[in-house]
Amino acid sequence: MTSKRRHLWLLAIAQTLAMAPWFSASAVLPQLTTEWSLDAGSGSWLTMSVQLGFVVGALLSAMLNLPDRFTVSRVFAWSALAAAVSTAAIPVLDVGPMGAMGLRFLTGASLAGVYPPGMKLVATWTREDRGYGIGLLVGALTLGSALPHLLNAVPIGTFAGMPPWRPTLLVAAVSAGLASLLGFFAFRSGPHLSATAPFDWRFIGKAFTHRPTRLANGGYLGHMWELYAMWTWVPLYLLRSFEEAGSAGGWVGPGSARLVGFGVVAAGALGAVMAGVMADRLGRTRVTVASLALSGSCAAAAGLFYDSPELLTVLCLVWGFAVVADSAQFSAAVSELSDTRYVGTALTLQTAAGFLLTLVTIRLVPAIGDHFGWRHVFLVLVPGPLLGIVSMLRLRRHPAATSMAGGRR
Repeated sequence: MTSKRRHLWLLAIAQTLAMAPWFSASAVLPQLTTEWSLDAGSGSWLTMSVQLGFVVGALLSAMLNLPDRFTVSRVFAWSALAAAVSTAAIPVLDVGPMGAMGLRFLTGASLAGVYPPGMKLVATWTREDRGYGIGLLVGALTLGSALPHLLNAVPIGTFAGMPPWRPTLLVAAVSAGLASLLGFFAFRSGPHLSATAPFDWRFIGKAFTHRPTRLANGGYLGHMWELYAMWTWVPLYLLRSFEEAGSAGGWVGPGSARLVGFGVVAAGALGAVMAGVMADRLGRTRVTVASLALSGSCAAAAGLFYDSPELLTVLCLVWGFAVVADSAQFSAAVSELSDTRYVGTALTLQTAAGFLLTLVTIRLVPAIGDHFGWRHVFLVLVPGPLLGIVSMLRLRRHPAATSMAGGRR
């Protein structure tokens, strides 16, 4: 195995392990709701606090140009370790809901030092195949985000008739700790690393005024309007559908729903890698537009299959495959369109803006579902893919688009 391939796969493994804390509380939300008597708003904040922490951490990182001024593998390693500690503290200290939200905020801030620096590390090892490289990383992120749903579905104990929530968080914390060890000892930056950049806060403004980069970020924001709300609420949407359909008995029930929830999120790992390979060959805008169109169609159609768990499962697996397939290509595009000295900062700014937007839809979906019913709640996500398609089609017509994917728009 070549040094490049070895480092990319080690980085992908580390990313998978490091992202396990992200949805660790969301995966066990039904159990936490029972134990802590949470309402819908408090349950939403267990995920939203992670998103908000990520945004704050990413903005601070971007303002200080941290991914471009320090050894990026060390930034990754220390951040993964911080995420592990803040996740383990919830069950170990038995902090309760308010303390958990604070610790989830710290988890999100820590993971801001994992995901964007991970993308920069990939960029240092890739050029012509950057779409595949970042797709591999996003696939790893997706698989890591799905892991808590799998842990919650495995009968590793009992709690009120459901798998316990504490082991799920502890295993997620250990996973992030292993990722930290890999960051310290297993991988490094590649040969395409640009020179260490001087501190320049003005680059933040340049990242938003440069039209091609702004259009790529517009596509990313449309994508993010949909992605994390889908990842957060589709497993619970499936659980509701399965419980209602399974009231008469049979294989359809909560246990099956949890396994399907894992499968739906995990399917995106394959989608991200496949889309990366295709984008390097066919072009970034072509692949992102197709992915946005497919995922938006699934969001629009989900309510039609609510009463049929089998068909809903098929639809959601396709949706899970498509909803994150384009994610890496927005990041690859920004890395190709931006000043090479500040790629890490540009990627951090992109993710900060995207994750800030996710706060809206993560809170909006349950509010609409509780007020109007859950059947057609995902229609609220459809405008995101539509606006993303418009932005990427505009980028396709811009002359700078030839700098992406070796001239493939």
